[in-house]
Amino acid sequence: MTPSDGPRQIPLDLGHQPGLSRDELVVSEANRQAVALVDSWPDWPATVVVLAGPAGSGKSHLAAIWAASADAVLLDPAGIESWVEGAPLEHPVVIDDADVGLDEHGLFHLINAARAAKTNVLLTSRRFPSAWGVRLPDLASRLQAAATVEILEPDDHLLAAVITKLFADRQVEVEPSVVQFLVRRIERSLSTAIDVVERLDRAALEQKSRITRALAAHTVNAMDRGQSELEL
Repeated sequence: MTPSDGPRQIPLDLGHQPGLSRDELVVSEANRQAVALVDSWPDWPATVVVLAGPAGSGKSHLAAIWAASADAVLLDPAGIESWVEGAPLEHPVVIDDADVGLDEHGLFHLINAARAAKTNVLLTSRRFPSAWGVRLPDLASRLQAAATVEILEPDDHLLAAVITKLFADRQVEVEPSVVQFLVRRIERSLSTAIDVVERLDRAALEQKSRITRALAAHTVNAMDRGQSELEL
């Protein structure tokens, strides 16, 4: 066995967080419009901006970039009103996954407070506001006036760049041929990319091996079988 055939040293899996800086953001046609809007702050067209896109499409990354540049406060969608009550709004606000368990009265008061303070509210969601099922008419009216930007499913360029970045976040190097194989074989979503990179990293750690095309094929096939079983 030659040195190149043996297992290489891989860092312990201590829990890896993806980098969320502006420099680490991958831009393609799928998210270019949303990136341009975030970069244009504070010259925003509306008090409220909504980034809408599928799970894992990079909404939270963009929200984190904006929060850092705007010195924004991150709020839980279910607990807005308790934060808004009794205090003037001093910072812009980010609400991630705003369509999940939304505090409608709280968001209505928050938008009014943002208008009064001449600041902004950034909301991320999987759906456009019209599909949130908002029951409060005044809030529905406010959301209709929001600037909504859609983030699309990733194209090949974005998916390949994100997979490469996810491995780099884990200090793992992979051959470009492995990345291209994954781009061709996995579901076209960033959430699936995150899942397959995590599985491959774990499998390589367990086997003390490199991440090869054969390991990638085995992992993707296992994911496909698991999905098929769920659909039965």
